[in-house]
Parts: sequence; structure tokens; C-alpha cells
Amino acid sequence: MRLVDAVKYRLPLAGVVSILHRASGAIMFGLLPLIIWLFDMSVTSEISFDVFKSAFVAGIGFVPGWLVKLLALALIWSFLHHFIAGVRHLWMDATHNVSKEFGRQSAVVTLVASGVLTVALGAKLFGLF
Repeated sequence: MRLVDAVKYRLPLAGVVSILHRASGAIMFGLLPLIIWLFDMSVTSEISFDVFKSAFVAGIGFVPGWLVKLLALALIWSFLHHFIAGVRHLWMDATHNVSKEFGRQSAVVTLVASGVLTVALGAKLFGLF
């Protein structure tokens, strides 16, 4: 297959959700050291919790606070999308509901739900409410 053919191919929405499911898992795996560090800093002591909170304001070393928040937002999206898409896959496996229409509808629900929840939690993370 030539690259030109691959670019012209229109992937169905269920395929996009499947690829994003894999990408979100890879993002969570890649950010695992950050997750472990954040968890450790948040539960060790009151002083380490203050360091945890200041990481989102002042940053960590040379990494500014806004970038820490963006990484946290990427982690939020990847968890939400991976969880919702995983429930979608489990539902389709358990009910054997694998029609083309259900695949499209459940893909839309997955994308909308993960997007809306990410925007809501991102707004809270960035202090909009």
C-alpha cells in the first residue's frame, strides 16, 4: 500500500476510538513515573502535599506549572478515554452486540463522554471554577 492510499482511507469512528484507546493506554504507561511521584507526594506527609500542590503552581524544577497542568490534563483525558472505551469493549464482548450501527453509536458516546468530562475536569484543574 502506498502512503497516498493510506492518507485517503477514511477510518470509521469505531476505528478512531480503538486507536485512541491504544494511544491513551500508551500515554498512561509513559506518564507512570509522574503518576507514582504525584501519588507519593500527595500522601506521604503534609509537607510533601504542599510540594505536590506547589508543583501545579510553581512547577517542578525547570518545568513550569502550566506544563505540569497540561501533563495532568493529558493524563486525565487518557484515563477517562481508556476507561470509557474499555467499558465499551467489555459491553460489546459481554452482549455480543457488534453491529456496525452500535459500533458507531457507542464510539460517538465514548468520544463525547470522554471529551465532556475532560473539559469539565480541565476547567477545574485550571481554576475556572
